[in-house]
Amino acid sequence: MNHTIRTVTLLLAALGLGGLAQAQQQVFKFGATRYQTHASTNGVTGPGLPPGADASVGSATTALFTYEYEFMPNVGAELVIGVPPTIKGYAAGSVSFLGEVVEAKLLAPTLLLNYHFGQPGDALRPYIGAGIGYTRFTSVSSPYGWQVDLSDTWAPTAQVGLDYAINKQWGLYGSVAVAHVKSDLVAVSGTVLQTTINFKPVIYSLGVSFRF
Repeated sequence: MNHTIRTVTLLLAALGLGGLAQAQQQVFKFGATRYQTHASTNGVTGPGLPPGADASVGSATTALFTYEYEFMPNVGAELVIGVPPTIKGYAAGSVSFLGEVVEAKLLAPTLLLNYHFGQPGDALRPYIGAGIGYTRFTSVSSPYGWQVDLSDTWAPTAQVGLDYAINKQWGLYGSVAVAHVKSDLVAVSGTVLQTTINFKPVIYSLGVSFRF
């Protein structure tokens, strides 16, 4: 994972230094995003738990903001942030009767390097991107009063998208991204419960863009 982070950082730096003299445009995007999880775990373990104990994770919708600096006609560096959505976790398998067991805010700033097809000024411009995100869980709580910890993680991320220019400044965009988000969960109550969650999110975004 550290090798991936170094590679992306060096690539961004190299392209940025090479394209300073060709700086093109800056783009702000804002809209809505759906964080759709397809989570799986390695099972929940702990003293006193019945066999087959498991967990599932819900999805969430929130507001999204991005800033992209297009330093070359077809290449841009994009920072993605958003209002942290609330992600809820539920007991599953042999302990599904417990229902919701944890909730947390998901903070996931992401840096992407995008390649835009076509030429500046085209009405429709598809793009692809890849980069790295940092996922941090905050405001973690449990309705059962458990002390729950979710580990932070670096997540390789890839996206495809489409920009539509209404005029020279305003436009619309849509994108779909995937990320490799894993977190170790430890819950302390009368006992210690543990699992590793692979969130496998697909992130759908739709909104408005403004370039200058």
